[in-house]
Amino acid sequence: MAERKARVMNGFIGLIVVVGLLLLSVPYLLQREWFVGAIPIVAALVAASGLFIVQPNQARVLVFFGKYLGSVRESGFWWGVPLASRIQLSLRVRNFNSAKLKVNDVEGNPIEIAAVVVFRVVDSAKAVFDVDNYEQFVEIQSETALRHIASQYPYDVFEDKGYSLRANSEEVAGELKRELQERLAVAGVEVLEARLTHLAYATEIAGAMLQRQQAAAILAARQKIVEGAVGMVVEAIQKLQRDGVVDLDEERKAAMVNNLMVAIVSERSAQPVINAGSLY
Repeated sequence: MAERKARVMNGFIGLIVVVGLLLLSVPYLLQREWFVGAIPIVAALVAASGLFIVQPNQARVLVFFGKYLGSVRESGFWWGVPLASRIQLSLRVRNFNSAKLKVNDVEGNPIEIAAVVVFRVVDSAKAVFDVDNYEQFVEIQSETALRHIASQYPYDVFEDKGYSLRANSEEVAGELKRELQERLAVAGVEVLEARLTHLAYATEIAGAMLQRQQAAAILAARQKIVEGAVGMVVEAIQKLQRDGVVDLDEERKAAMVNNLMVAIVSERSAQPVINAGSLY
């Protein structure tokens, strides 16, 4: 079912009609013609039942004895079909903060994850008639989509290959928004934004995963240090030979490389040793 515009009139016209019917009954009531005088009063009450007000960023869904007549989105004072029920619906932008969910990522690691979903109703007919409670529908589908997205990615990638929940938050948020829009379109809801608000390892593995992250960071740092040290040593030896400062054979080159690597890579300050003799 799709939303359509209801046929309504300015509410002040309806108010004039109601007042006119009430005034019409006055002469008959003064003449004690109760039955004839009651007819305009009943008609005025029926006509007054069609008067309603629409606030800004709200909609009224009109239903007449089970038949959908249409929706009114424009704010103001309106006069519609008398005796029709009017379901009020908010069109304002709303937030939904999910609870912290405990799920397994693609590698089977238990993680805690939560998200915030920004949405609004764009089709009042679908929101009222296609689902029982669109707010509850948004809540359940948001948590379901969040669980599905969390199970498609690892929490972290230690080899710097592929996407992860921690390192690729923008991509994950975009995927979550797309999946939510597909799920919530049936309820006439538009998803404006969806982002992760909480992401952490579950408490039972948090300590072990922290040690793994620290080890990976130390290993990556060591690799950078070694690569830089090798470049510095090669450049130093080449410059010594190019400037003719010293003539080094293979054994002296090996000794110098060893000394320079120890001095550069070592975490502690190197202690100079003066060699007054010869290598041979």
